Amino acid sequence: MRRLFWPSLALVPALGLAVAVSPAVGASTTPPHVAVDARAAAAARVALQHLTLGHPPNERVPGHTQRVKGLTMQDSYNWSGYADDNTSANVYSKVSGKWAEPAITCGKEDQIAVFWVGIDGWTSSTVEQDGTLAQCFQGTAHYYTWWEMYPSNSITVVGSTVKPGDKITASVVKTGTNYALRVTDSTTTANSFKITKTCAATTCLATSAEWIAEAPGGPRGEYPLPNFKTWSLTSASTTSGPKTGTISAFPDDEVTMIDGTLTYPLASPGALNATGNAFNVTWKNSY
Repeated sequence: MRRLFWPSLALVPALGLAVAVSPAVGASTTPPHVAVDARAAAAARVALQHLTLGHPPNERVPGHTQRVKGLTMQDSYNWSGYADDNTSANVYSKVSGKWAEPAITCGKEDQIAVFWVGIDGWTSSTVEQDGTLAQCFQGTAHYYTWWEMYPSNSITVVGSTVKPGDKITASVVKTGTNYALRVTDSTTTANSFKITKTCAATTCLATSAEWIAEAPGGPRGEYPLPNFKTWSLTSASTTSGPKTGTISAFPDDEVTMIDGTLTYPLASPGALNATGNAFNVTWKNSY
């Protein structure tokens, strides 16, 4: 992401973190390993308050655009996947997709990968998006569901019991100035949510739709990208005006995440399938 960062995000209230207190004398106590696990999970959630996910939005690399068989191919410092743009004056009112949550491999360093669908952010500074987040914190993997809605520019974590392999469906639906953000974890339903937020049409222009794997930013730059192997996005759909179609039904851009020296990819998307509604993003490097 750009080396310009916004203030740290105050996520602690939204995450509902509990304050640990000593038990009364004679009271039953939680087994030590359970208490340690709970403290580690709480610390991992607190660490997310420094995340600058989605703001700044897509960090496209100037001059790294080419056209191949009618497809626009673009490099980005923090995104990989596909985006439908407004080169034909499209305004988007719905985006959706499905995936199985990838398992990440954690080492010693803290790393984060985010998987989402959304409206705006490709060429605008607004974002209306939701999905899942995979975090390596002190060597342990944690997984969440979340949403973000402009103009608050902060993510709200909803579910913290997502597991690798969970079946995820995510969507953002615009009706007038209302945006319905919905994530369904059909494997672990407690992580599911639906919430409606508002944004004026003059502010949230709805000029793009995206299906993205992201390396979010923090106080010192982008977080290293954990090895998620492959993120497989399916059932991609979007609506512009009266037309609902797949990714390839509208002007689409293939986005490769590239390292800061513009030398090698961090995450690379595969080609769209024959119907234009599915693709894979493959992890290549952490940073």
